[in-house]
Amino acid sequence: MVDRAIEDGTGSEDVETSAKRVGSPRLKVETRLPTPAIAKMLPIGGLEFARPDPELVKRLSDVSSATASAVMHRMGVRQTFIAGVAPRQPGAKVVGPAVTLQFLPKREDVVAGVAEGMAEEQVEKATALWAVFETVRPGDMLAVQASGDLHTGCMGEMLITYFKGRGGVGIVVDGCIRDWPHVQAIGTPLWTRGFTPNYASQGTLFPWAYNVPVDLARVLVLPGDIMIADDDGAVVVPARMAPIVLEQTLDHEDWEVFSRMKLAQGGRLSKYYPLNDEGRAEYEAWRRERT
Repeated sequence: MVDRAIEDGTGSEDVETSAKRVGSPRLKVETRLPTPAIAKMLPIGGLEFARPDPELVKRLSDVSSATASAVMHRMGVRQTFIAGVAPRQPGAKVVGPAVTLQFLPKREDVVAGVAEGMAEEQVEKATALWAVFETVRPGDMLAVQASGDLHTGCMGEMLITYFKGRGGVGIVVDGCIRDWPHVQAIGTPLWTRGFTPNYASQGTLFPWAYNVPVDLARVLVLPGDIMIADDDGAVVVPARMAPIVLEQTLDHEDWEVFSRMKLAQGGRLSKYYPLNDEGRAEYEAWRRERT
């Protein structure tokens, strides 16, 4: 009788009577989830961070993601390429300091605490998703931790429009965005795993924190790090390493110009790529002639 009453919604008195008869506690349905204290602390905002010298960022615009990745690998920093994130505007190349957004798995009791008293469509305004865009400055890139999730639409047309309006230059999402047909018209360079029709809080993730360390495809990105993104993908350059990376990458790309020229003329691969001692001597002489 208890099971049938529960299933068809009839005979509430029978349910209570039957529960007492079998020694069970009175059945009770909770309509409001108890919420953890941390829900009232969200969104979590990171500390103020220093952005790199704009002149340094400008000079890094001549450095490709491939060269930056290779140079940092030789320097001992080996997890800098954000794998699985594809360029969505062929030919786009952007370099800029990172502001960060962190999505974590959604848990309904936490969301209930954040959303208390709000209409569903207003909930995202109380999260890190809205807060991070208010910190964007001209030249910034947005790095989004979404754990490779293919269901959650981390942002869409309106937020990306606002990002561009504040001077943001590019967005890297380890996950998906929505409104792709409209977003294409905005022209903001994007690197994502894909697209989804779902809005941010409709999926399995929740915007938790902003301008904190984030994990993009097992690559650590700190606020203020420099991101280099082009047709090969997106790479993060640790902020304090950037001047060294710049010096070494410009030298690397310069000798590649020389090597490319020699290989096109039929020069020996073993001599010119990478340069052996004889090839390096020729390169140094060639460089002196150009200066």
